Amino acid sequence: MYSNKSRPVRKRIALAPQRSHGKLRVVALLEAGAAVIAEKGFQAATMAEIASKAGAPIGSLYRFFPNKEILADALIQRFEELIAKAFEEINGRIKSMSMAALADDLLDLMVDLHGESLAIRALLEAHSDWSAKRVEFRSAMRQRIAKTLTLRCPKLNPKVARNMATILLQNMKTVGVLSDELRGDALSGALAELHEMTRLYLVEKLRH
Repeated sequence: MYSNKSRPVRKRIALAPQRSHGKLRVVALLEAGAAVIAEKGFQAATMAEIASKAGAPIGSLYRFFPNKEILADALIQRFEELIAKAFEEINGRIKSMSMAALADDLLDLMVDLHGESLAIRALLEAHSDWSAKRVEFRSAMRQRIAKTLTLRCPKLNPKVARNMATILLQNMKTVGVLSDELRGDALSGALAELHEMTRLYLVEKLRH
């Protein structure tokens, strides 16, 4: 028998839905959580606001995510899975892709995940336990980009691939910065220039 002092603490985790309806509900709750946290930050976001954004009863949110920290962990895991899936799709077409198409796909990845990225950024800045994830994310992203470049050009020097991955990751992050700061024609014009710059960079570096 364990005493109150010696009884092991069980870490609460998110409930994994078993039915399709429950899976759809969880997706909606995660998307709502990302949107609210991206807008207000982790500390200011409330579970009630997230449930309202998802159009779900508050009890349903707590059923799957007992607290906000567990929801945040699930959002981080979801973002990692979305990134992995995006690179799998790019890598699946890499042999037939032009350099221009590769540049566009890498930058568009960050456009598609901009809302998720804002939420993840807010999370990583809000809690010391999550801030360590920032370094892990950047390292993993550089590795994914370097792998994609090597798949496109198998003879590419590994060191060059790593250096190129660092530059391309910065360009991808710039997409988020521009999307935060600009709107309308100013945004579309800046993104067009960034796309053109990245295309020319890949063509120049990988043409041999």
